[in-house]
Parts: sequence; C-alpha cells; structure tokens
Amino acid sequence: MNKTWKLAAVAAFLGTATLALPAVAGSLDSASVSGRPAPMVVAQAGAPAHPPAAHGAEAGHGEAAGGEHGGFPPFKPQHFASQLIWLIVSFGALYFLMSRVTLPRIGRILEERHDRIAKDLEEARLRQAESEAAQAAYEKALTEARGKANAIAGEARARLAAETDANRKSLEENLNAKLADAERRIASTKATALSHVRGIAVDTTGAIVTALVGTPAGNQDVESAVDAALAAKSA
Repeated sequence: MNKTWKLAAVAAFLGTATLALPAVAGSLDSASVSGRPAPMVVAQAGAPAHPPAAHGAEAGHGEAAGGEHGGFPPFKPQHFASQLIWLIVSFGALYFLMSRVTLPRIGRILEERHDRIAKDLEEARLRQAESEAAQAAYEKALTEARGKANAIAGEARARLAAETDANRKSLEENLNAKLADAERRIASTKATALSHVRGIAVDTTGAIVTALVGTPAGNQDVESAVDAALAAKSA
C-alpha cells in the first residue's frame, strides 16, 4: 500500500512539473522580449526643460500606472519560476511527511485492525466449534438418557406385567380353592339335607294322614309311599 501511494505521489509530481515547464518557458521568453530599451525623449526647441523633480514624479506616476494595470502577481509570467520552486519544496515536504509519518501510521493501524479482525474471527471460529461440540455432546447425552429411560420403562412394564400375572394366578388359585371348598360344603350340606328329607317327609305324611283320616297310619305304609314319591321325583 505504501508503494502505491509513493508511485501515485511521484506521478502527480511529474505531471505537475510537466504542466508547469511550458508556462515557465513562456514567462522567460516574454521577459526576454519585453526587455527592450526605453524610448528616448527628444527635447523640442524652445520648449522649457522639465525640472528633475517633475520628471521624477511623472516617472513614478508611470510606474504606479504600470503596476496598477499589470494584473494579479501570481498570474504574471515572471513569478512562475519562484512558484514552481515553492511548489517543488512544498510537494517534497508533503511527500516526505506522507511517506515517513502518515502512511506508516495508517499502515500500522490497518495491520492492527487486520490482526484484530483475524483474531476475532479465529476466536469466533473456536467458540463456534466449542458450541457445536457442546451441542453434539448434549444431543448424545439426551439420546442416551432417552434410551435408558425407555429401557427402565420397559423393565418396569415387564416387571409389573409379571407381578400382575403372578397375582392374578394366585388369586385365581385361591378363588378356585375356595370355590371347590364351597362346592364340597354345599354337596355335603345337600347330602345331609337330603338324608333328613325322608324322615321329615315320613313324619309329615303321617301327621297329614292322621289329620285327614282321624286314625294314625302305619309307619311302613307311610315310608313306602314316601319312598315311591322320592323315587318318582328323582326319575
């Protein structure tokens, strides 16, 4: 970058000098042409000679008039040489300041900014890599946790199902045992009740016959009749 600035400054300087040389040459030519001798004043015969004081006043007045009608001094060709010298001096000083003071400072500032930006970008990349690694670790841990949770839930469901089946089977066995016991007691009670039915039927039948006939009936006849009735009912 400094090299580019230097080349631009040298090119501008050469261009300015190239443009100024024709003007300087023209001013020198005009000065050489204008350097003709002053016209001589011929005194007329019989005319009074002008006193020196008056002649000096007229000469001063002429110089003043010439100065007034000469134009702006920096535009006069006789001043171009000094202006060109001061232009070269000013341009050289400006070039020296720009090449030795300003441009190195600007270059250092740009390099510092470039290094700082590169450092910030590198740090941003490191932080991004760390965040991506942390996110990957988090997702991996979350996946493992979900897998463990599903495994634990499956084990719990299997254990509960096994316990439920065991409890159901135990309950069914208890209920079947109690049902069988109840059926046995019912059968025993029924057998006992049936064993007493014949005696009750014989006594009842005898009492009914005695009440209806007025005389007690024989036990054999009543028992025979009851047995016949029970046999007919069973058939």
